[in-house]
Amino acid sequence: MCCALATDKTDGDDLTTWAICWQAAVGREFFVQPSLVARIRDRLIGAHQRSGRVLVNYALLPAEIHIVAHIPRGDSPGGVARAFGNVLSRWVREVHPVRSPVLAGPYQAQPILSLEELRDETRMLAWRPVFLGLCSTPSHYPHGALRIALGLTPAKGFDTRPMLRNFGDSVPDARASLRRWITKRPSEQEWLAWELTRGLELAVGSVGPHPTMARSVDHGAAKLIAAAGAYGIDGALKLLELWIVAKIQPMNGLNLHEARSPVAARGRALVACLAVSHRLCSAASVARHFGRAKATLSEQMSACRARTKDQAILATPLQRIIEESSALLAMVNATAHLPP
Repeated sequence: MCCALATDKTDGDDLTTWAICWQAAVGREFFVQPSLVARIRDRLIGAHQRSGRVLVNYALLPAEIHIVAHIPRGDSPGGVARAFGNVLSRWVREVHPVRSPVLAGPYQAQPILSLEELRDETRMLAWRPVFLGLCSTPSHYPHGALRIALGLTPAKGFDTRPMLRNFGDSVPDARASLRRWITKRPSEQEWLAWELTRGLELAVGSVGPHPTMARSVDHGAAKLIAAAGAYGIDGALKLLELWIVAKIQPMNGLNLHEARSPVAARGRALVACLAVSHRLCSAASVARHFGRAKATLSEQMSACRARTKDQAILATPLQRIIEESSALLAMVNATAHLPP
């Protein structure tokens, strides 16, 4: 999982850009003592002093630590994590000597693919302390790079130029652009997708081999789940059902769970193809969702992938599926609340 954001060069080598985060285990927090905040910050900066690494942004929260970094292609997010995560755990154990893990799990790293994604990540990190109830506005939170970039707090070793150059050529212009960019508060759907992608929340559902399941998901599946309005895989499957029915039989209110017609079988197979291709869940999970045999569903999926008109449906961009299915869901909900 590697991608380049061509915004910087260091010694002639391309850099890749990553959003990396650590989450505290239940019952733990990173700021056990106030002095730990400064030590953690200094360690983060020190972990990026290796040749080629560039710390672009950071947000230190009581139970979460987020960074955005440019990393040389010969390096990796794991190298940054090793230089920071183990030390972080040791420091917290020294202050809070409880026999339990400090971190909820391994670090999470997501590639940043474009300048727009980098700016969006800046907005999400700016609003994260507000979302968690730690402050009232993004610029008030003291333990992040935002206040430094805006000129509200002394830098104390943090270089703001890599962050500011993503918003403008001069410092005044970049700061003004940065302020405009973070003005809009993220929506609930944006938070759901972001938390799922960053591993801060797990996708849950009842479509697995056990009565309930919880697992991490990547960007595409996270966006589908968030569009359904919660952390549930089942809800995302229902959203795909709604969209597929609108594509193959919009006038007759097809029920993909109960109907046994060829068109219903085709619809179930199309839902399964989309769920698998966007890594929402496995074909076996979709078969359990519909109460059908996995072998039969797999045969129908193969038929859909070979059918020209179904290929066009399956090639629909995910963002379009989400927009159209969300509009359909809004219509269904509005109709359900109409008086009889």
